[in-house]
Amino acid sequence: MGILIVLVLPLLVLTLELKSPSFEHGGIIPVTYTCDGKNISPPLLWNGVPQSAKSLVLIMHDPDAPARDFTHWIVYSIPPTVGGLPRAFPKKAVTSHGIKQGLNDFGFIGYAGPCPPPWDSFHRYRFELYALDYEPNLPAGATKKEVERAIRGHILAKATLEGKYKRTKPFKFAKLIKPIVSSY
Repeated sequence: MGILIVLVLPLLVLTLELKSPSFEHGGIIPVTYTCDGKNISPPLLWNGVPQSAKSLVLIMHDPDAPARDFTHWIVYSIPPTVGGLPRAFPKKAVTSHGIKQGLNDFGFIGYAGPCPPPWDSFHRYRFELYALDYEPNLPAGATKKEVERAIRGHILAKATLEGKYKRTKPFKFAKLIKPIVSSY
């Protein structure tokens, strides 16, 4: 008669996690990262990327916008070895690391901070990070709809960081977009 020994090892299950050192999940996004401040992107950190991931995608949007869900930032072709994006990520179509950015609903490439109508209450801003099983073949300047279509059926994991913001003063468009220079 033999003895059966069963060795049970704990499984290490990584969960994709997204956070910012600038605000907590569900917390208020600091003015610096909004149209009332410097309108620069907050630093973002993540961990728990699945080993089989080939690329990452980040989408920031406002589900509380008056007319429809409003896209503020689209970043894709992020290598899975990257552990975050720095504060004031460059507003370039393609960065030196090959990371691409899409067209936001303000009509330009790069980050556009929270900017709800001054008469509205708090809006929620969702930063959604997706780990993918492939590298989408998208050009820089893709729209949210194009990115969502490309990642459908390829998502290995998803993490969400949500912040909120309410405007307290009137908006000045010059802080959000570059002024148009007339040739007259």
